Amino acid sequence: MRLLWELLVLQSFMLCLADDNMLHGPIFIQEPNNVIFPLDSEERKVKLNCEVKGNPKPTIRWRLNGTDVDIGMDYRYSIVEGSLLINNPNKTQDTGTYQCIATNSFGTTVSREAKLQFAYLENFKTRTRSTVSVRQGQGMVLLCGPPPHSGELIYAWIFNEYPSFVQQDNRRFVSQETGNLYIAKVETSDVGNYTCVVTNTVTNNKVLGPPTPLILRNDGVMGEYEPKIEVQFPETVSSAKGTTVKLECFALGNPVPTISWRRADGKQIPRKARRHKSSGVLEILNFQQEDAGPYECVAENVRGKNVARGQLTFYAQPNWIQKTSDTRVAIEESIFWECKASGRPKPSYSWLKDGEPLMPQDRIQIEHGALRITNISLADAGMYQCIAENRHGTIFSSAELSVIAVGPDFSKTLLKKVTLVKAGGEVTIECKPKASPRPTYTWKKGREILRENERITVLEDGSLRIVNVTKSDAGSYTCIATNHFGTASSTGSLVVKDPTRVMVPPFSMDVTVGESIVLPCQVSHDHSLDIMFTWSFNGHLIDFEKDGDHFERVGGQDSAGDLMIRSIQLKHAGKYVCTVQTSVDKLSAAADLIVRGPPGPPEAVTIDEITDTTAQLSWRPGADNHSPITMYVIQTRTPFSVGWQAVNTVPEIIDGRTFTATVVGLNPWVEYEFRVVAANLIGIGEPSRPSEKRRTEEALPEVTPANVSGGGGSKSELVITWETVPEELQNGGGFGYVVAFRPFGTVSWMQTVVASPDASRYVFRNESLPPFSRYEVKVGVYNNKGEGSFSPVTVVYSAEEEPNRAPTSVFARSLSASDIEVSWAPPRENQSKGRIQGYEVRYWKHDEKEENAKKVRTIGNWTSTKIANLRGSALYHLAVKAYNTAGTGPSSATVNVTTKKPPPSQPPGNIIWNSSDSKIILTWDQVKALDNESEVRGYKVLYRWNRQSSTSVIETNKTSVELSLPFDEDYIIEIKPFSDGGDGSSSEQIRIPKITNAYARGSGSSTSNACTLSAISTIMISLTARSSL
Repeated sequence: MRLLWELLVLQSFMLCLADDNMLHGPIFIQEPNNVIFPLDSEERKVKLNCEVKGNPKPTIRWRLNGTDVDIGMDYRYSIVEGSLLINNPNKTQDTGTYQCIATNSFGTTVSREAKLQFAYLENFKTRTRSTVSVRQGQGMVLLCGPPPHSGELIYAWIFNEYPSFVQQDNRRFVSQETGNLYIAKVETSDVGNYTCVVTNTVTNNKVLGPPTPLILRNDGVMGEYEPKIEVQFPETVSSAKGTTVKLECFALGNPVPTISWRRADGKQIPRKARRHKSSGVLEILNFQQEDAGPYECVAENVRGKNVARGQLTFYAQPNWIQKTSDTRVAIEESIFWECKASGRPKPSYSWLKDGEPLMPQDRIQIEHGALRITNISLADAGMYQCIAENRHGTIFSSAELSVIAVGPDFSKTLLKKVTLVKAGGEVTIECKPKASPRPTYTWKKGREILRENERITVLEDGSLRIVNVTKSDAGSYTCIATNHFGTASSTGSLVVKDPTRVMVPPFSMDVTVGESIVLPCQVSHDHSLDIMFTWSFNGHLIDFEKDGDHFERVGGQDSAGDLMIRSIQLKHAGKYVCTVQTSVDKLSAAADLIVRGPPGPPEAVTIDEITDTTAQLSWRPGADNHSPITMYVIQTRTPFSVGWQAVNTVPEIIDGRTFTATVVGLNPWVEYEFRVVAANLIGIGEPSRPSEKRRTEEALPEVTPANVSGGGGSKSELVITWETVPEELQNGGGFGYVVAFRPFGTVSWMQTVVASPDASRYVFRNESLPPFSRYEVKVGVYNNKGEGSFSPVTVVYSAEEEPNRAPTSVFARSLSASDIEVSWAPPRENQSKGRIQGYEVRYWKHDEKEENAKKVRTIGNWTSTKIANLRGSALYHLAVKAYNTAGTGPSSATVNVTTKKPPPSQPPGNIIWNSSDSKIILTWDQVKALDNESEVRGYKVLYRWNRQSSTSVIETNKTSVELSLPFDEDYIIEIKPFSDGGDGSSSEQIRIPKITNAYARGSGSSTSNACTLSAISTIMISLTARSSL
């Protein structure tokens, strides 16, 4: 009978588990909160919320102060959808702690505790208060004495009549702890009636106390006295995390004391803290543990000071760090739950099962927040709650324990249909049916029971393990699982394959940068299995798509997975592993690749010592990249160099075992930086990082200015010029020039100093300096170290005088419409001062201003010149001056000339050509000049070979011409008129093609562009006049 009962219970339990998304124990959706109910509320109902879900639907009951609320015994109580509704709540009967309790077939759970309190404010009992008599300057306290109440209160005082309220300042203070009014120093304006006003923040009720009269005594004014603290915060103030803390402090005294706050431990008061108007209240927002500590209130006036101290402590209600969660456990197994909560003080823990305290027993162990239950039975199923509490609060964490009891079931965990394994390997065939309690396992191979031996083992979880597999192990395997709820089995096959073997493994190699190699990886394997090759480099899988520039798979056979590495770089040195994998085994073979390349950059290049022309360097060798360093080269860079330059060193050749050298041939007073480059038999490596920048020492200047010259300038001046010495050759600071000069043929030098290193010119002025006198000149250099040498001596002439006589006999004639010719006579030498270097002709049109005149200069002794690009039929004015380096002399008399009329603008037309007996005859219409144009005097015929650029010209005064030209070439011909005004407009180009017969004819309309070539052969030309002009 007992077994049948157990089976029935199990069957019912399994039905409940059939859909675990629907069937579960009670879970709180909403738990009750603390309620403060105003006694005078018109609502006259209190509702404590409680909402629960569960399947089956839970039943709800309530507890008040640990005792069940009997809904049937008190008509005022009712439960509406789980919430407790109290009609006509009674302060005496209903005040207390409530809990909601939910139960279904899976267990019971209880809600957090919720307090119901009643808020009220009664009237003051006394109707009158005694008069308070004080002296002026004395401190005073008026007591409020609030009536019986429940709920937070706010205090204020009325002065004389409503709505005149006492305004708080540094002299008057209303404590929100006691309601009392404090006046630090009474003044005559304080005389009057004072009424305490109390407001309940929950009910918003307001009551007024009886008025208290305040009068002044007539026995004198109170003298000064030190502060006396009347309002003081407690010695210990406990405050919750996240709350707002208010500390009160106020003192009586004469003069009125000032109130200040500080921490007694020397720390700063938090920035978030606020001080009220009178500083009598210190308010700390969002209180945290770091805000806790000793605080002091200091009251001070000229008579002294007083200090009030207190400790602000931190507390926190429990808060979950780790909760419990619903758990399913197989029957006869164990469960371990642990809940953790933060809080200050540290919370204590207790456990409930189905709403009742859970006590330790043989199978049940409770330690702090940990619960362990061993050898679980169906009776252990239910709702469990972990409770964490300290004196500031209590929190609950709920979880459901489901106990599973079922016979073995392979429906979702069948044995693997086919398991592959290599011969010589090992295999585990998993057997994991769903069963509770855990079953016992038996294995069969085929129909035979499988016996365990040194190769065959049944593991604790039921799986079968076979090591050193042989071909004979192949076959059908069945796992049989049994517990006292039933037996089940599942079957699968084991297939044994030949193992994979590496036949040609990769081998270590030593290569040079830039080479390409192939690392072999060839295997033998069971061809019924798919095979996969992968390569890794220094532990990272090679991505052949991403790194395809250097890595490529080669081989072409399913048994070969060779790796080609192209254009090898230094970064490719390392360990390469070929991994071969089939569905039954995985093996790998490795090789090391050493890459030899140019050296790496040397390190730590240091300037150990520097002089004016040398620098002592040292460095550390960089990586040799598997090829010994044979040589080092030193390079330098300055602000004046273009990039890095090689330098001379001692030793001249720096071998690979030398790590110091002296750089020579440097310029003094120049900032240098150096780098070192290493080389080996493979090549030149990357340069090192640059050294620090260092300046060489100063030295005497050695380079003198180049191209010392001069001359010109104004009267009484000797101008001396030179090219500046580049900064990198100045050899030191304070650089400048020494200019020396003397009249030619004298002995002593005159010297002057030019202090600017950028100067390139010096002008010596002296009124007695004869013009165009010969001087010997040299320019030297100096710097902070002293004077250097002078440049070679050169000859320079002093400034000369302008010519003082004008040219004579100026004559101008028009050559054409655009050209005129000007001639003149030079001034007589015995009458002129100042050397003449040439002449300047100034010309301008009649309608232009003389100051805008254009100029043409001649050089030397020429006394005539042509002026071109003029306008035809225009009147021009001209004048001539002599000039030299000092300027121009006086102007000649102005002469006038009119240019000729412009040449004809109409080109020749109706051009016709005929060929006959090796001759070409051209004819055209006569050109008629316009009224404002020069008369036609004749025509110019221009001709050339089509392939040649040079042109021949003949002139005629007729309108025809006969040319004797070879017929084996193409010709280009143009015709234009000429006149006194110049050449007129040209006709279009006429192309006369190569003549193929004795007679041909053409006209100007058959023109074309011609191409040019080499020189034309000699042409015999005969001219025959057809008609006269």
